[in-house]
Amino acid sequence: MTQTGGIVYLVGAGPGDAAYLTMRSRQLLAEAEAIVYDALIDEQLLQLAPAGCQRIHVGKRGGQPSWQQSDIDRLLVTQCQQGKRVVRLKSGDPFIFGRCTEEIQALKAARCPYEVIPGISSALAGPLLAGIPLTDPVMSHSFTVVTGHDCDRLDWETLAQMPTVVILMGTRQLEEILRQLLQHGKSPQTPIAIIRACGTSRQFVWTGTFADIRDRTRGESLSPAVIVIGEVVKLRDYLLPESPSRRQLSHDSTDSVPMSQFSSHPAKSSPNSASGLTGKTVLVTRSAGQSSTFTEMLTDAGATVIEMPALEIRPPSSWESLDDAIARIREFDWLILTSANAVDYFCDRLLAKGKDTRILAGVKIAVVGKKTAATLQQRSLIADYIPPDFVADSLVEEFPEDVSGQKILLPRVETGGREVLVAEFTTQGAIVEEVAAYESGCPEAIAPEAWKALQQHRIDIITFASSKTVRNFCQLLDRKSRNGDRPWQSLLNNVRIASIGPQTSKTCDELLGRVDVEAQEYTLDGLLQALQSGNG
Repeated sequence: MTQTGGIVYLVGAGPGDAAYLTMRSRQLLAEAEAIVYDALIDEQLLQLAPAGCQRIHVGKRGGQPSWQQSDIDRLLVTQCQQGKRVVRLKSGDPFIFGRCTEEIQALKAARCPYEVIPGISSALAGPLLAGIPLTDPVMSHSFTVVTGHDCDRLDWETLAQMPTVVILMGTRQLEEILRQLLQHGKSPQTPIAIIRACGTSRQFVWTGTFADIRDRTRGESLSPAVIVIGEVVKLRDYLLPESPSRRQLSHDSTDSVPMSQFSSHPAKSSPNSASGLTGKTVLVTRSAGQSSTFTEMLTDAGATVIEMPALEIRPPSSWESLDDAIARIREFDWLILTSANAVDYFCDRLLAKGKDTRILAGVKIAVVGKKTAATLQQRSLIADYIPPDFVADSLVEEFPEDVSGQKILLPRVETGGREVLVAEFTTQGAIVEEVAAYESGCPEAIAPEAWKALQQHRIDIITFASSKTVRNFCQLLDRKSRNGDRPWQSLLNNVRIASIGPQTSKTCDELLGRVDVEAQEYTLDGLLQALQSGNG
């Protein structure tokens, strides 16, 4: 059925990673014209929306500036009344501490249609992904879920009698939670687990007792987290699968358990791999919305992955040049797309302008790289030419026909792209028109988990998939330095630097002083193979 008027979908985003979205939620994100999202939403989920989708961040994070609920209610009504398909994206399940009642009441009062889409609550997913069952025939016949946002409203006498208690939004009140439960009869030896960023590659788990959990977490950033209290926490040692990295940990230590490793299946590895990546910790520096596939590949190979997004992909400052080129698309002989981002933003803009891929009839398409070609194929388009070496230089050198006098459209990143294609094709007599299709920039700050891992020398390998990620990586670390001598470089002394190809390697040499591994095939598969073989 085609929705002609506005509608608001209140969607549960699940605990974090896009892997835990329902199929219905993923479909609605792909069709959204506006997304209204909270601070706890993993930004990789926003990448599932069309390029032209309006993204509106409304905060809702404890201790930080947030929109008033009444303002959010009015925003949803306004967006709906403008005829938009609006996704109100909420962490976990929208009916569990999601304040949906107020939003639904506002929508009903304004006669705006709405639909609620369930999601997996972190209250359930967090303990499971940490290896903690909430019920057990012996240890726990039931469990209780509460929010620690307002401790004064909780019935501590009753909670102290429950076998298992799950507390959301409680890390800022941890001291008061422990005090109240001890005062109402809980033993100082009661097991407790704090699961930070559950359902993401940044998941970290602390376990202990009421007596020592404060010392174990002292100085740590705990939020956002799920707190589990009860004897079932002890079952974690028996239920987590064995792995070399886990065997190295004592039962009294804290540990990071990537969600994809809570499985008894052996890690996949290349048949040509001498040692694989088991036991290695890899820092991935791709953009937030693009890192999940590579993270899964590395995790399947046995690695522990920490993501440090060094790119933010977003719409260009203006659509004017791209819109003008789309209106004149039949003038061009070739359309050249050098990245999956270029494919997505170009095709999404076609749709936003009321057109589809049929207007490309008669225009030949060339792409750089297997990933770009695969993304194009997802749009029901087949590339007429893919260079053999998956790099822009090869596209020019191996181009299948004389381009003299031909008009070439090049949708590309707004700033920071390489000029080789334009220069070489222009030299050969082509008429090249560059248009901004998207922008990529440096994030505001380094991911806290990544910075801590670097400081603690827990990183074995850093991977770079573009020159811009290398530059932004250095920029992010420079912001951590109080002077210009780059003291952070000493943190990389025993870390292998891995590059996807020669241009990225050149930037690594310039800014980091070396490259230890270079992919022979300039793709993510090629980079993984190089890491597994131990050489480039």
